[in-house]
Amino acid sequence: MKKYSLLLVLLGLLPAPTSYAQQGGTLSDQDSAAGNNPRNMLLLNQTVQIEATEAVNNMYNFKFDKAERDFRWIQFQYPEHPLPYFLLGLSEWWKIVPNIEDEQYDERCMAYLDTTIEKAERLYEGDEANVEATFFLAGAYAFKGRLYSERSQWRKATVAGKNALKYLKRGSGSELSPEFLFGDALYNYYVEWVPENYPALKPIFWFLSDGDKALGIKQLQTVANNAFYTRTEAQYFLMRIYSEENQAERGYELAKYMAGTFPDNAYFERYYARTAYTLGQMVETENASLSILAKIDRRMPGYEATSGRYASFYLGYIYQSYYRDPARAKPYFQRAVTFAEQSKSLESGYYLLSLTALARIADQEGDQELAKNYFQKVLDNAEKKSPTHQEAKRYLSDQKSRRK
Repeated sequence: MKKYSLLLVLLGLLPAPTSYAQQGGTLSDQDSAAGNNPRNMLLLNQTVQIEATEAVNNMYNFKFDKAERDFRWIQFQYPEHPLPYFLLGLSEWWKIVPNIEDEQYDERCMAYLDTTIEKAERLYEGDEANVEATFFLAGAYAFKGRLYSERSQWRKATVAGKNALKYLKRGSGSELSPEFLFGDALYNYYVEWVPENYPALKPIFWFLSDGDKALGIKQLQTVANNAFYTRTEAQYFLMRIYSEENQAERGYELAKYMAGTFPDNAYFERYYARTAYTLGQMVETENASLSILAKIDRRMPGYEATSGRYASFYLGYIYQSYYRDPARAKPYFQRAVTFAEQSKSLESGYYLLSLTALARIADQEGDQELAKNYFQKVLDNAEKKSPTHQEAKRYLSDQKSRRK
């Protein structure tokens, strides 16, 4: 996540994204009435929660067609309620997550979020105490802010983030408080984390209340264990935060759970492979990586070059370093290079390490010209003080001296 995206996560607080998602289903007109009475809130209707569970699980498992079919059924029944439009926008958002640089889903995602806001504002204008309307307004503005920040549209992102924060505050203390706790948790964590990791942004945070990272993590754990709507989103953030906080084992366990629960979610499976690799769980890394590549070959939703770069590098590393089989490792390193070039990730570590590995293999096989080509690519893209740059520079210098 980009540093400015992190800032907008903080300002927007991403309140209750999945929350709304996990309710879905059908309601009577009486059930969908506005107001704060829990019996009248669509979000708290048990029938909706039960009926929507499969649809939301399909969404998180990247079965978008199945999920959206059910979301549209809700839209057909309740065309004036913000719920179905938010769900459809959330579905578009999760199509973006595996490769945040892919903009093909942006327009549709924004359109659904704008409609969510329009429908929620109508509920809110009729009753400013309507917690359900507040919930949708906070969530929709937060996602807009996050997407704007990813696209470097800072002014729009900031406005959306402030709107999300405004509605988030108005929803605290309601029947949906356990879900709004998600926003509080992200605020407490990121208001401290961002300035620590990006000192240049410190002046922006002088105007914000202090946070508490430990409290934020604890609150996220509470949401992940107890909330109905925001549970999966809280788990998603915890998975990332554990890695940031050097709690690799906890991040790995949560990633393993998420990948097991949603086995066709490209982002969760990639993160599981990554955390397993970090902890030296090479059998699990190998199995997850082979699964990722097989799903890419089958063109499954969400499985693309970014996941392919990770998986291919892990397999190349395993076959070279653990099985001592460079011939078996080579095609995976080559595939990692191809994936990186497809996604224009020429400064990524796995790209540069794969090129270095291929250069070493070529040199061992007696093909110094090919090794030079690989090392030249490293030299062109690696930071000058990095180990890969230094190794490439030495090799090319040595080859030049030998030719003299």
